[in-house]
Amino acid sequence: MYNSCAGGGIIQAYEFTVVIEKDEDGRFLAICPVLQGCYTEGETEAEARLLIEDAIRLHVESRIARSEPIYQEVGSHRVRVAL
Repeated sequence: MYNSCAGGGIIQAYEFTVVIEKDEDGRFLAICPVLQGCYTEGETEAEARLLIEDAIRLHVESRIARSEPIYQEVGSHRVRVAL
């Protein structure tokens, strides 16, 4: 989260990890894991990336309006499993 002054007001900017998956039908699913239930899909990866930005903004605005916490990520890492 970032705070900055713009015209005398404070603007908060948040950063979230987004996971992009391709489903069996060839559509791209974009998921923001830290914001439970925040996901979207698109015909292309670029469309999914664009749509998830809007979904995240709306999700965060809704949580702020209801005085709910905005959870921040602690960290992430990739795990490789050999079978």
